[in-house]
Amino acid sequence: MYRPQIKVLDCTIRDGGLMNNWEFSKEMVRDVFQGLVEAGVDYVELGYRADKKMFSPKESGPWRFCDEEDLREVAYKCDTKISVMCDVGRTDYGTIVPADQSIVSMYRVATYVKEIDKAIHMIRHIKDLGYEVTCNIMAVSTNLEPDLDEALDQLAETNVDVVYLVDSFGYFYSEQIHYLADKYRAKLPGKELGIHCHNNQQLAFANTIEGIIKNINYVDGSIYGMGRAGGNCTTELLLSFLKNPKFRLGPVLALAEKYFMKMQTELKWGYELPYMITGSLNKHPRAALAFVKSSIGGNNTRSIVEFYDELIAAEGVD
Repeated sequence: MYRPQIKVLDCTIRDGGLMNNWEFSKEMVRDVFQGLVEAGVDYVELGYRADKKMFSPKESGPWRFCDEEDLREVAYKCDTKISVMCDVGRTDYGTIVPADQSIVSMYRVATYVKEIDKAIHMIRHIKDLGYEVTCNIMAVSTNLEPDLDEALDQLAETNVDVVYLVDSFGYFYSEQIHYLADKYRAKLPGKELGIHCHNNQQLAFANTIEGIIKNINYVDGSIYGMGRAGGNCTTELLLSFLKNPKFRLGPVLALAEKYFMKMQTELKWGYELPYMITGSLNKHPRAALAFVKSSIGGNNTRSIVEFYDELIAAEGVD
């Protein structure tokens, strides 16, 4: 439980923004950052660095873009480092200034296996600017193993700092976490590993612990689990489990009570039957998100069984 090398990254604003289109007020984000600083969290991920030619600032909150001036209004350089995520093919390189001109310390490059060449180009570009860089390979539960092996072999030849094992759909059990952690370790000698789990099947915390057992040192959480669909491993559970004396649980509990408990009742992330179904079927949660949204709006005419049957029929499974 106590291993000083373990780094906790809170991704509430970034992953949680997938549930409210990143429409967090600057006052709230400032509170969240300050509370996580007081809690001793190692990294706070404040959103995406998305290309404004592809995504309109009029249609998303500021944390979809993480302009330097917006970040400086809510955060500052300190022992708790600032992270942002950038998607391969959706990022304007020109918005990434040299690290000595930014309050951002880490960029997390999100990619699919099929785009690993583009991801490596981005990783090298951002590393050359002086940042810490991770590679988060998404949806690995859907990949053919030889394709994943090839991507890991290519990453091993780069100067990326951390490679993340990502359970995008909340599909994995402990056996898969063990197997993939061993694979990543064997394929990436000398690299740090991270883990990012979704909670569709109520396993995000348990699977994160399995990653820790397998010597993964970078672990993701979010306050009250806020994240897309099933949500994430919760930051409060992680801090209470790790027993590192530098962590303080109180500030995170205060944030959960002040903001996120009420938001969860409105936005419905976390354990919900539609998210459980897509997780167990290893499917992207977009259909479940639409089902839940229509239910909240009172426009849903289907039962949960009908929703399940539709997905099963699409799979061609009896």
